[in-house]
Amino acid sequence: MKTSNKLSQIAFIITREFRAISTSYAVLLVLMGGIFVYGLLYNYMYAPNIVTKAPVAVVDNSHSSLSRQYIRWLSATPQVEIYAQAMDYHEAQEWMKQGKVQGILYLPHNFEDRVFQGEEAVFSLYATTDAFLYFEALQEASSRVMLAINDAYRPDGAVCLPPQGLIAVALAKPVNVSGTALYNYTEGYGSYLIPAVMMVIIFQTLLMVIGMVTGDEYQNKGVRAYLPFGHSWGTATRIVAGKTFVYCSLYAVFAFFLLGLLPHFFSIPNIGSGRDILIMLIPYLLATSFFGLAASWYFTDSEAPLLMIAFFSVGLIFLSGVSYPMELMPWYWRAAHYILPAAPGTLAFVKLNSMGGDMADIRPEYITLWIQTAVYFALAVWVYRKKLLRSIPLKA
Repeated sequence: MKTSNKLSQIAFIITREFRAISTSYAVLLVLMGGIFVYGLLYNYMYAPNIVTKAPVAVVDNSHSSLSRQYIRWLSATPQVEIYAQAMDYHEAQEWMKQGKVQGILYLPHNFEDRVFQGEEAVFSLYATTDAFLYFEALQEASSRVMLAINDAYRPDGAVCLPPQGLIAVALAKPVNVSGTALYNYTEGYGSYLIPAVMMVIIFQTLLMVIGMVTGDEYQNKGVRAYLPFGHSWGTATRIVAGKTFVYCSLYAVFAFFLLGLLPHFFSIPNIGSGRDILIMLIPYLLATSFFGLAASWYFTDSEAPLLMIAFFSVGLIFLSGVSYPMELMPWYWRAAHYILPAAPGTLAFVKLNSMGGDMADIRPEYITLWIQTAVYFALAVWVYRKKLLRSIPLKA
């Protein structure tokens, strides 16, 4: 077959696929809702990024000047807002059950004495662990204020030391611990979660679009439109190539919106190389497209894929190894990591975008994506060859 005929066939397939997408309100709803609304919703949801002004009840049994100062300093931190001082612990616990407070600060009657004596555990913090962000914020704020109290008041105890001790204290150099947040410099939950979620949105919505288009294609016997080109392996290859070109072209734009524009607007840390991210996205989009086309053998209508894909997409961040270490996963979950393109793709993007890695750092994930591309391309071609053969009208 002449090259011009092959190109005209691919152009026909591309035009037909674009038309199928642009004339389907359901597909357009998935694209607009899944890409733009879904992407904006997640970013707006985690826009605060860090916990501020968490309501806390105080039970002050010390009633000392030091306990009052501790409460004032704690209230001045950005993470905490003092809701009220309870009469006792039971009253504060009732407030927590009612959802009025997220934590309880309990100061014992000997709080001031224990501070000056240098004892540990001079206060107790009770916080709800069902929302661990609150617990982490309250723990950090209370600990920092306690360290400030120690620095301000415990040196006064030096007057009780003998002369040799005073000289040793005067000559001693304090140990300064400097903590630096690598990668997620905002230390926010949204900065950690959103980059991974954006990659999952790309995978999820692309599979939905492919499932709806191919499901509708099955119902309307749309594959018969390609029978004039024959039913050879070459025809099946050109069908897969033409469809994949459409999907990758659309999602190159959507990926720029989700991974480039939204992080900029919502100040999500983005310290990766745009060139490396683009190079990584090539096999990711190809593997996802081929995976969807290979799975289209089971898409017999345009609605079932939505439910199936939505169900299986829940654990994709878990499988990627971003939220849970792969080393701790059972062997069958680790195996699933190498089957679904979303898993290595999400992990690779987080390494590049959020951790500032380069192509050498994502070498295992990058190789995995290209292997998936090759395997699912072969499966997709085989599926469409079977579809062509199945669509041949039976002779009377």
